[in-house]
Amino acid sequence: MPAVVVIGGQWGDEGKGRIVDLIAQGASVVARYSAGNNAGHTVINDLGEFKLNVVPAGIFYPDKTCLVGNGVAVDPAILLNEIEQLASRGISVAHLFVSDRCHVIMPWHPAIDIADEKLRGAAAIGTTGRGVGPCFTDKVARIGIRVGDLIDPAAFRARLEFVLPYKNAVMQQLYGLPPLDFDDVYRQYSEYGVRLAPFVRDTAQIVHEALDRGETVLLEGAQGCLLDLDAGTYEYVTASVPSSSAGGAGIGIGIGPTVIQQVVGIYKAYVTRVGNGPMPSELLDETGMILRLEGPRPEIGTTTGRPRRTGWFDAVASRYSAMVNGVTSGVLTRLDVLDNFPAIKICIAYETEDGRTLTTLPASSVVMGKVRPVYEEVDGWRAPTSKCRTWDELPQGARDYIRRIESLIKIPIDIVSVGPERDQAIIVHDVLKVRPRT
Repeated sequence: MPAVVVIGGQWGDEGKGRIVDLIAQGASVVARYSAGNNAGHTVINDLGEFKLNVVPAGIFYPDKTCLVGNGVAVDPAILLNEIEQLASRGISVAHLFVSDRCHVIMPWHPAIDIADEKLRGAAAIGTTGRGVGPCFTDKVARIGIRVGDLIDPAAFRARLEFVLPYKNAVMQQLYGLPPLDFDDVYRQYSEYGVRLAPFVRDTAQIVHEALDRGETVLLEGAQGCLLDLDAGTYEYVTASVPSSSAGGAGIGIGIGPTVIQQVVGIYKAYVTRVGNGPMPSELLDETGMILRLEGPRPEIGTTTGRPRRTGWFDAVASRYSAMVNGVTSGVLTRLDVLDNFPAIKICIAYETEDGRTLTTLPASSVVMGKVRPVYEEVDGWRAPTSKCRTWDELPQGARDYIRRIESLIKIPIDIVSVGPERDQAIIVHDVLKVRPRT
């Protein structure tokens, strides 16, 4: 079987963790390939509710191998705490492994992250302050520290002796921050290295061996395509390298593009965003508040705890993300949140200040921040969907809405989520299977 990539088709928080938990039943390996603990997944299943920041959502199946790939930035304290929390609730971590090529979030990274946001002032990105961006900056600048260094005391000491004076100079001279003590950092992170060592592997080799056996590998993206460093609403994007798009999946786990045969795009039935940046269909009125608070779980960031910005479904941005990721199967989540609306709007185009109509995402965040959404209004269904388990059980208005989204973003919707529980889903087509050509 080929590898299958799961990506977020909007600005993140689309429900990727919930969907990965659902479809991981058909995979042997589930692997995170990008971002860090700035991306959170909430999973609700028969074991309870879990909030994951680094560990893949396939961890709840004891027969699955779960990997943290080389493209992930790892905060050792956060990961170790997450492992301990899972183990304390009876979740096996015996088949969880971390790439020795992952870059490590060091103590200077959160400090610089927070200080840099203050320095930007009104132009702040709205980061989580977890240090993920500065960690990836160091990766690209070739002064990062990797997990493989952390578990080797001699290598770690040598690397830290080079990097820490450099980072202390940056913190003191640019941000006015106090320097970090070498012995304190070395001691604390050496302890992390000892505790992480049993989980460290060459994860790319594990993936290739599974593929050679004909097994399915599920590659779990974090954040959303519209936060991608290249494809997203730059500069209000994530700093993850590789990208948050499907194209970064192979790089982030160590496989070539030829083995990726399916790309599953997750789309919320409306849109949300955490942090700053343009969002053309954002609603700042009572309707936006209803979208934020309606349903079994309010729109609050899993990692940040911040209220999410809300808006009507943006077909322009969603169609763009489906195109640049080569999405083969779509998943629509939180349909049940729209159950009580008498009418629902869909953003089908943008209108610029000079009267032009745009049907694709502009590269400039300045332009995108000034466009006016062009809406199409459709009838609501005014009926509950949370207990629907088949396509035919959905109200006709809900089916019409889904079909309209399919036609606008030009991909089939193969799964419809109508609630947070694992079984609250309508499977139209198995997303792990290649769709027959027509």
